[in-house]
Amino acid sequence: MVTSWVRFSHNDVVAFGRVVGPLATDGVIEVHRGDIFANPEPTGDTLTIAEVELLTPTQPTKMIGLWNNFVASAQKNNWQHPIEPLWFIKPTSCFLRPGGTIEPPSSYDGRVFFEGELGVVIGLEAINVAIEDADRHIFGYTCVNDVTAFGLLTSDAAFPQWCRAKSFNTFGPFGPAVTTDVDAASLTIRTTVDGRERQNYPASDMIFSPAELVHHISRDMTLYPGDVIACGTSVGAMPMRPGSVVEISIDEVGTLSNVYGSRAEGN
Repeated sequence: MVTSWVRFSHNDVVAFGRVVGPLATDGVIEVHRGDIFANPEPTGDTLTIAEVELLTPTQPTKMIGLWNNFVASAQKNNWQHPIEPLWFIKPTSCFLRPGGTIEPPSSYDGRVFFEGELGVVIGLEAINVAIEDADRHIFGYTCVNDVTAFGLLTSDAAFPQWCRAKSFNTFGPFGPAVTTDVDAASLTIRTTVDGRERQNYPASDMIFSPAELVHHISRDMTLYPGDVIACGTSVGAMPMRPGSVVEISIDEVGTLSNVYGSRAEGN
């Protein structure tokens, strides 16, 4: 059974719950207590989504992003398929809730790209996970916008700046929910900017599947419950203009909506 979990703030109290019905303003949240990853218990209270402020659905220790993980993008750019996943880290300071504003950094005045992606949410601590056990460590899936200061990636020939380009404050929106019991291979990732479709690609085009990503990455580092693996993006990523509304939609998972803001005066 497909289930969506959200984390939210209500009357200055942070809680989490299971969504009954659609992830819309009239959707109902069954409030739970305990650990979302270990037998959470319903409190008996309910709220509508309109009554709460949605937060990032988990509190990861890190987000791992993938590069060159889709066949179509590799073909378009004439890249060879990697032997192992090519990944980078996005820190906790960049995470942004659904509905929050993506802010251009004050130290960079170049183009900032959106990248609509499927996010894998870890539910069980993963260390050196065998490929046949990897699915057991995946709690569910979410929507990710892997925001990128594109001009920084190769601005210094001596040191590609992957982490910096992708780690400014607000550059890691994800949510609005974590959806469980979903067949990731059947999903389609769609990105719109001000209602105009810019990306539409199948998750089945991944070079490394979610299970393979968990297997490979867990050999390099420990993955903790709540951590997110952003599976990489395909063709269609573009710069954002100030004021644009960027929405990443994945059927059965939800729609992540954020506005790209403008620099505050004096920054």
